[in-house]
Amino acid sequence: MLLTRVDSGLDGVVVADTVMSEVDGEAGRLIVRGHAIEELVTTRGFEGVAALLWQGYAPPAAGGDGDVAAARDGLAAARVRAFAEVPKLVAATRGLNPVEALRVGVGMLPDRETTPHHYLVCGAMPVFLAALLNAEKGLPPIAPDPGLSTAQDLLRMIRGQRAGVVFEAALDTYLATITDHGFNASTFTARVVSSTRAGLISAVLAALCALKGPLHGGAPGPVLDMLDEIGDAARAEAWFAETFAKGTRLMGFGHRIYKVRDPRADVLKNIVATLPSTAGRLAYAAAVEQGAIAALRKYKPGQRLDTNVEYYTALLLEALEIPRSAFTALFAVGRTAGWCAHIFEQEKGGRIIRPQSNYVGPRPEA
Repeated sequence: MLLTRVDSGLDGVVVADTVMSEVDGEAGRLIVRGHAIEELVTTRGFEGVAALLWQGYAPPAAGGDGDVAAARDGLAAARVRAFAEVPKLVAATRGLNPVEALRVGVGMLPDRETTPHHYLVCGAMPVFLAALLNAEKGLPPIAPDPGLSTAQDLLRMIRGQRAGVVFEAALDTYLATITDHGFNASTFTARVVSSTRAGLISAVLAALCALKGPLHGGAPGPVLDMLDEIGDAARAEAWFAETFAKGTRLMGFGHRIYKVRDPRADVLKNIVATLPSTAGRLAYAAAVEQGAIAALRKYKPGQRLDTNVEYYTALLLEALEIPRSAFTALFAVGRTAGWCAHIFEQEKGGRIIRPQSNYVGPRPEA
């Protein structure tokens, strides 16, 4: 029997109702629990966005009521709790890249734990990442400071001292901006796993594995590679012509949902502009961006491709001196809060996710 045919990538297929976020690709708009992303990140920050996403779903005693202070305190306490796992993590992950090492770290977290699981995993991510980056440099891990926010503490643990206020604010904005974004591949993976009642830690681990794929979480680093290779905005036109002639995918442009400019791109571009010593790099990147848009119109006529979030993410993380190898892992630090929100929502009202398929293989002879 041939079932209703759908796109192999599930384009246009609605699989659930959600209150978490809406991605309007035609209008270039992202709404997170009733708020435009541009307004949300400037008024609430990362802990505030996390608390908003968890509101009404996380256990009430765990700061799941939208209380920003409770979320900040819960995440701070979880960072302290997670630091106890760092020696085992570092010993077990030598030779692994940051995402692979984070995967090991999440897998080490216990399912039975007095710390609420969403706090435990969200608090563990920045602690684990900082420890792993220090281990790569041959440095010991730095214990978290529960008096700081997630962004402040993460930069401090990576650098060994507090970063400037503008750098801390930039990282906080980045984490808040990428916390949730509809039913992307990793979020949908988290919901599929959570629909089996496997538990929050298992669902987050599965989401992290989905994020590891270069088609989902691997674009910001190659954006910088592109900017380095072009070198001068005057070379951009020729570089793009050669790139399109080879059929190479252009990183930092185009999105599965957005048919216009990704709204998160301008949020991050504005933040990059506040950082010291980025004016020249930003002006160069903006010129290359315009060249890329013109090239896309020329070489990809009829396709609606524009700047996505990865383009200015690359410049922001470069300005924060985050190693390119850690870009995807740092993305996971922010997105884990969104994964947890979707896991809560799925567990509260969703059935086990079990789609159908059309069998197109051979059949036994009658």
